[in-house]
Order: sequence, then C-alpha cells, then structure tokens
Amino acid sequence: MGFLPEYMVHQTINASKKNATSASIIKIHIRTPMLFTRSLVFTRRLLTRGSLPVSIGAVALALSACTTPQSEPVAVTGKAPAIAPTVVRPVPAKAAGVKDAKDTIDAAAAPTFVPAKFAALPGWARDDMRAAWPAFMASCGVLVKRPDWKESCTIARQVNADSDKAIRLFFETFFVPNQVITADGASTGLVTGYYEPLLHGARKRGGPYQTPLYKVPDDLVSVDLSGVYPELKNMRLRGKLVGKKVVPYATRADIERATSVTGRELLWVDDEVEAFFLQVQGSGRVQLTDTQETVRVAYADQNGHPYKSIGRYLVDKGELTMSQASAQGIKAWIAGHPTRKDELFNANPSYVFFKEERLPDPKVGPKGALGVPLTPQRSVAIDSRYLPLGAPVFLATTQANSDIPMQRLVMAQDTGGAIRGPIRVDYFFGFGAEAAENAGRMKQSGAVWVLLPKQAPAR
Repeated sequence: MGFLPEYMVHQTINASKKNATSASIIKIHIRTPMLFTRSLVFTRRLLTRGSLPVSIGAVALALSACTTPQSEPVAVTGKAPAIAPTVVRPVPAKAAGVKDAKDTIDAAAAPTFVPAKFAALPGWARDDMRAAWPAFMASCGVLVKRPDWKESCTIARQVNADSDKAIRLFFETFFVPNQVITADGASTGLVTGYYEPLLHGARKRGGPYQTPLYKVPDDLVSVDLSGVYPELKNMRLRGKLVGKKVVPYATRADIERATSVTGRELLWVDDEVEAFFLQVQGSGRVQLTDTQETVRVAYADQNGHPYKSIGRYLVDKGELTMSQASAQGIKAWIAGHPTRKDELFNANPSYVFFKEERLPDPKVGPKGALGVPLTPQRSVAIDSRYLPLGAPVFLATTQANSDIPMQRLVMAQDTGGAIRGPIRVDYFFGFGAEAAENAGRMKQSGAVWVLLPKQAPAR
C-alpha cells in the first residue's frame, strides 16, 4: 500500500436569519452555480408532486426525509447489461500511491467502460447503501478536490446517512454505472480477499521473537521520474546508488542475507510464515508482549521488484492444484515441507518495509493507497492503471469458496502488487480470525461496474 493522505478545508456561508436569503440561511458548503441544476432535479425526484418551493434548503430537507425500501434479491450474472448508446474508452487512471516506472499500460490493453442502467446491476436494489456510505464519504474527502468529483462529493454532504433511499437516489442521480469489459471482451475477472493480520512480537530480539520486520533501509533510493519526464507523472524508480548509477535494489533473498538492513529492525515477531504473509497483506497489527501494547505496522516502501505469487509457484511446480493454493493450503504445505520454506519465499523477489503507527481505535482499518482508512467489506484494492482510485465500484461475485451471491457497493481505496488487470479486485475483509479465514479462501469470479460522475452540464 502507498500513503498519500489529502485534506480538504471546508468552507461555510456565515449567514444570519436577518440578512440571508431563504436558501443561504441553512449553512451549506459553497457551490458553483452549476450545482443548482442537478440539486433541483434531485429534490424534485424526492418530493411529492406539488407546489412546494425548491431550494437548496429543500434539498437538505428532502434528503433527510427518506425511508428505507425493501427489495428482493437478484441472482449473480456474468452477462453484460444492455449497452447504452455510447461506449467510453477510459484514460488509464491516475494512481495516488507509489508506483514503479514499469507500471504503465499499452493503450490497446485499456478496458472498455460500457454505460448501463442501475436496474441492470445484479443486486443493486438489495444492497444496503447505508453500509457503503461511510466508505464513500471517506473517498470524497480526497476526491472533492478534483473537478469532475467536486459537485457530487459536495452535494453528498447533505445526504441523510441513515436513509437507504436517499443514498440510493443520490447515486442514481449523480452517477452512471459503467461495466468494465477487458480488451479481449471478458466481462468477469478474479476476486480475491485480504485482511489485517495480528502478529505477536516484541521491540527487542529474544526468546521466540527472532524474525525482524524492517524499516526502510537507508540505501533505498526512490526517484520521482516526473521531474525529468512529465509524461511519467506518478512513476517512481526504486534502487540504490552505485557510484553515479541507480541499480536495482536487493531481492528478497539478498535482503535476508544483507548487512545493509542491520539496525533497521522495527520489531521482532515470533512467526516467519506470518511475517511473510504480513508483507503480502501490506499492513497489520503486532501485539507486543514486552510492553503490553498493540501497534499497527503500515506499508512504508518496497524494494522495487515485482510481486510473484508463491501459490502460483507451487502450482507450477505441481505441488498444489489451483483449488488448493489458498492461504490455508500454502501454510499447510509449508508445515509439511519446512526445509523448502526459504525456496518458496524467495520465489517472490518483492520485499515490503514497514513503519509503526499508533492504534487509538481498534475499529478503524489501516490506510490504503488513497490515504483513507479502509472499511471492512466495503473497501477494495484495484489496479489504478485501469480503474480510478477512490471511485465507487459495484461488485457482483460470490462469497468465499461458495456459490452464494455477494453483490454490493464498495470503494476502490487501495492498490497492491498482486492486483493487476482491469477486472481484478482484492476485497478487504477487515481484522480478526474470521476475516483471515475468508480472505484466505476468497478466489471467486466477479464482474465490476465503476460508478463515475455524470458529465457536468455546460454553463
């Protein structure tokens, strides 16, 4: 995970009843005039037909008056919805996280976004929008600073967070769902899961605590290439200096043997296998037995080498079948082949370095690449080369190792080294044993629709 938190200063009209107009008496966030048109349409849809005056104040009133509807479940389908008149080729998404220079895509590989109706989304009417709303508002804290998101994110502040109907109507008014179709015509892809693990450790090495979690090494160089090549904005080259040249940084195997990381130990944990999987997850918690506290260890940087799946390695070697290559299956294989543990781990040259963060509220998830805390079962990691980081995504898949439909609105708030491709989603299950169990077994097929703001009306 990368971390680039952004902050927005909210401004309000300091109005009084004595001098203000009926609309500005309500303290609302400042808008440009174009916001009024859709606000009025939004309000009219919410209000019953009649002569009730329409104003920004009416928008707030109507949004607070909605109730929760009931609906029937809809079955999962891999078929594309009815195609609207236009088909959009999206520009490769701008990532908010740290990226390598090689993380670019060929224009021919870009997916097609096919506009659809909300009614075509399987399970849209059944999902509880209230559960997705906090995650969306967290995304808006970043997206509101971008011109194409400012209108919808500004109006979202007036929506009644306790009303499923108001939230659903908000999305249906201001967004268009676009089904993602790959360049080769596929409408489904792979959906996996991740979680925030709990490890046991200490600040000092001793006893069972023999496996280090490292801070970023002093000799790791991260070069922002946009200063030299503007077209490589958000691209970084990682390596180390040898004379006047930047050369690739050490691989996992080299780091384990290197002395350059000596003294950069952040914490010591008691399980080498769990430490490896912590790097795969990107962040986690460590319960410290020597100080009786629990801290969060968050992604700080990476050695620049691509992530390689050790599950795929075992499948290619004929050690496991695809169905066996879950986190649980891999750990069972390691337990039965302890002398081959290093061989397996070193098949993945990528290495993640951590930083310590306080854990004031155990209910709050770790920060993702967007820079906002992840919401369990409402945040996902995507490939930000293809999909816009921060956007709402409607996911139609099935529960872990099951045929039971799982169709819900989630937010694209994270990225990951293993998440590559237009329809490639990593679903955040949260923290705890149940989250770990589900994430380890999640390997399902799924379809995705990206919700994008409607084209702003011409002034």
